[in-house]
Amino acid sequence: MKSIRLRQGKERSLLRRHPWVFDGAIAKGGGDAGETVRVESHEGQFLGWAAFSPSSKIRARVWSFDENERIDAAFFAARIAQAIRARSRFDIQSDGCRLIHGESDGLPGVVVDRYADTLVAQFSSCGAERWKSVIVEALLAQTGLTRLYERSDASVRSLEGLPEATGWLAGGPAPTLVASRTSLPPEGADFPRGGPSENRDTEITITEHDWKLSLDVAEGHKTGFYLDQRDSRRKFAEHTRRLQFQDVLNCYCYTGGFTVAALAGGAAHVTSIDSSAPAIERAKANVALNGFDAGRTTMLDADVNASLRQFHKEGRTFDAIVLDPPKFAPTVAHAERAARAYKDINRIALSILAPGGVLFTYSCSGGISADLFHKIVASAGIDAGVDAFITERLGGAPDHPMTVNFPEGEYLKGLVLLRK
Repeated sequence: MKSIRLRQGKERSLLRRHPWVFDGAIAKGGGDAGETVRVESHEGQFLGWAAFSPSSKIRARVWSFDENERIDAAFFAARIAQAIRARSRFDIQSDGCRLIHGESDGLPGVVVDRYADTLVAQFSSCGAERWKSVIVEALLAQTGLTRLYERSDASVRSLEGLPEATGWLAGGPAPTLVASRTSLPPEGADFPRGGPSENRDTEITITEHDWKLSLDVAEGHKTGFYLDQRDSRRKFAEHTRRLQFQDVLNCYCYTGGFTVAALAGGAAHVTSIDSSAPAIERAKANVALNGFDAGRTTMLDADVNASLRQFHKEGRTFDAIVLDPPKFAPTVAHAERAARAYKDINRIALSILAPGGVLFTYSCSGGISADLFHKIVASAGIDAGVDAFITERLGGAPDHPMTVNFPEGEYLKGLVLLRK
């Protein structure tokens, strides 16, 4: 078994069971891409079993802090079973659910979402890639499903020295019986159920609360949809129903999840904006899927910032606004520039929010803390000359958990503001 030894004093985070080892913390040692290595303190104390990533700043990701635990097929089967059991305890009112959430479930670099009868997986680290076939087999066995689509096309894979990989790993139309061309030599078995197919059957409809939403697991953002906003969409529908919103604005609407929620809550009209034409078309389809009158919506393929400024220039106001922008700050290094962007859109949104109106505003940037986001929104209110009550703080749905040992899992932050 290969090992890495840390520099003096660099073991403190691992003793707190944080799973990352950065390249600057390592004094000596290494391994092949994805290989399991023994992590030791400068004095030789065992700290954990980790997957080695030669190209990444995060040079090793810990699988286990138990010296007696073997990192093998049984280990991954047990971790997957534990994650699935946890989801059974959460209140998830949908057949769309995140089954595995990376480090929070003890599986760094592995994200798995379930959409009805289909699993969609992302393998974003060398360790996850090396054990891909074993993880796929365990997922299929424990869920009883037969369809699994890979969406390992996130930019973070390039930081690991890995190419993008997408396609059917199980099920789907006429899967080919070859291993994925992107797989590293596995420590487990070869793909037992066939590799990716060029044919696609990737259109899926899920049920969420009182409505339905369609998606394409091959084309959408992330694994096809934003499951992390499930509970926020429900809250928005409840606010719409209780406060009887008439004119709603959904910014960065993507495929219309908040739009459908607002219509389900009884909104008279919803204006939805996104700069992606395919997303707008999907949003229109989701409105129709739920039987709502298209006349109750305006769909704009446009820039959100420019649209907000135009609404402000026209003196137009809205009873409720959703601001759910893309990731402006992937790391802390981007925080300052991102803060200006967040402040700008929140300033204009508060300016065009009618008195007594409600703003649901979010940041999904890991580089923006919840405290910093609060300060940004507060500063936006001051510049807009608007005061508002913060009635609620929001986060991701419970199947996207943050744990005590891995606070970085808290990437989605939200505030509900009631304008005075």
